[in-house]
Amino acid sequence: MGWLSRFLTAVAFLAVGVIFSPETFGSKSDGGNHDHPPKLVSFLKLAHLLCFSTAWGAALWVTFIGGIIMFKNLPRHQFGNLQSKMFPAYFSLVGICCAVSVASFAYLHPFKSASSTEKYQLGFLVAAFAFNLSNLVVFTPMTIEMMKQRHKIEREEKIGDEVGWTKNQEAAKVNPKLAAMNKKFGMIHGLSSLANIMSFGSLAMHSWYLSGKINF
Repeated sequence: MGWLSRFLTAVAFLAVGVIFSPETFGSKSDGGNHDHPPKLVSFLKLAHLLCFSTAWGAALWVTFIGGIIMFKNLPRHQFGNLQSKMFPAYFSLVGICCAVSVASFAYLHPFKSASSTEKYQLGFLVAAFAFNLSNLVVFTPMTIEMMKQRHKIEREEKIGDEVGWTKNQEAAKVNPKLAAMNKKFGMIHGLSSLANIMSFGSLAMHSWYLSGKINF
């Protein structure tokens, strides 16, 4: 199934959901949104929920599940090359979703009239967006470039095809050039990982807020 087919399938399921819950787009808005058209409020809520859940799910999978599975089952250089293609797309997706979430939440809760809790939540969403943007624009390009340089040095040492834990550290003990590259790569990769975790944490805090808004 191609990308377009998958997208259209998702839209079809969304349309079916609307059909079976028509009151969603005809309901009156709740407190704090009485100045906005009810249908617009409903669409913005839907956009916020879908984009937030997409960002949260993608971050959870890539950070704690997908990346670990790939690391444990792929030759290390192959794993690194795959990550170099995946992470720009990942940070772009999460960044866009966070931007939509920020815009929709800010529209529904204008800063001047928002409660302290709503202002904090907007701050968490902005933080998630900012951390992802820093990864997309700064840390990821630097990490990929350093990874390529390190791979080149490792190929000269005839390592990098191992699965899982690396032989890099042993080779670096007798190769100062590799040791220096490891230090640079570790610093930038560490900052990238920290920004990713901070973004995930910001989204996690907003998930607690959203859970309190659900009425079954």
